[in-house]
Amino acid sequence: MKAAAFSYRRAADPGEACAWLAAGQGLAKAVAGGQSLGPMLNLRLAQPSELIDLWGIGALREASESGDSVFLGALVTHAAIEDGRVPDPAGGFLQRVAARIAHRGVRNRGTLGGSLAHADPAADWVSTMRLLDATFLIHGPEGRREVASGEFMRAAFTTALGDADVLLGVRVPRFSLSARFGWFKFCRKVGDFAEAIGGVAVDPARGIRRAVIGATAGAPRLVADVAAVLAGDPAAIEAEVLAAGCDDPCEFQLHAAALRRAVAEVSAG
Repeated sequence: MKAAAFSYRRAADPGEACAWLAAGQGLAKAVAGGQSLGPMLNLRLAQPSELIDLWGIGALREASESGDSVFLGALVTHAAIEDGRVPDPAGGFLQRVAARIAHRGVRNRGTLGGSLAHADPAADWVSTMRLLDATFLIHGPEGRREVASGEFMRAAFTTALGDADVLLGVRVPRFSLSARFGWFKFCRKVGDFAEAIGGVAVDPARGIRRAVIGATAGAPRLVADVAAVLAGDPAAIEAEVLAAGCDDPCEFQLHAAALRRAVAEVSAG
């Protein structure tokens, strides 16, 4: 199947993109790398009247460092993160995550911001940014604003982005050199979206102990009883997985195992 007819514009800056999106009154759609939107267009799951191409906005490909955080622009590709061409505030953890996203051809073109804005629960970056407590920077008709990690993704394929908003990028806190990370995901085969994700971040120097359950039916769930989960308490792990809405027996086992393996990775480190 081929995409339905649409018009096309290439934006020069975020303001222009926002103005064109606003003029589309909800019928225009922004496109970055196109690795998620492209298939949806061809299957006619998405039928925008107009595509606003963000690829020409150089500022969205920028990455910069400050004392306590790193900014990653929305058009930074998965491959750029994998190859270490942008700063990694988590000491190589982002590189590890990026290296297991889809296949290299997809990583060469797919973008961090495109994945986050698409908000597929099974995608890696939505769970990663929740685990790392990133801040989302957004340009909208009323100017720029920031959205906390727990407020950005509201449900499957639903975010805090309005119809005329453009995601500029994310600001990720810098972790200490002693930080340890655990990450495990189940896929049917290499390159597939995840069936279950478990992530753990422990940074004693920064007072961070955090765990996330991803690839559920909705937004990633930050573990509540993190002390018990990091201690490997089976009852606590099971309770957290159930609280994430994973009550189907198979789904429950996959998510519980993913979380256990992420915890074990941190403990072994």
